[in-house]
Amino acid sequence: MSKHSKIGIKGEQLAEEFLLKKGYSIINKNWRSGRKEIDIIAFKDKILAIVEVKTRTVSVFGFPEEAVNLRKQNNLKVAAEAFVAQFPEYVNVRFDIVSIVLKGEVLQEIIHFEEAFY
Repeated sequence: MSKHSKIGIKGEQLAEEFLLKKGYSIINKNWRSGRKEIDIIAFKDKILAIVEVKTRTVSVFGFPEEAVNLRKQNNLKVAAEAFVAQFPEYVNVRFDIVSIVLKGEVLQEIIHFEEAFY
């Protein structure tokens, strides 16, 4: 497994633990619709959160959340539409980002951006 993949997996694990501590229920992880993927689907207070997790170990490329560009946002919207079509009981949907900065294996920063985009 590549270093890049290991960092992503570590970030998703940390994001899941973080969301659970905040009272979210994890509905699904790495849910796919065709080639589009949702990292974490969480639920709290009657809101379905479509969560994109971005993890970085260096700041050369900017803040992790800056990597969720318009193309990625559109892919998440398409995947979320497919999920809600399959599970219509979820009415209120929002898009979140969990931004994670690691130094080696050690968590340096985790930020949850609720309603990050529409």
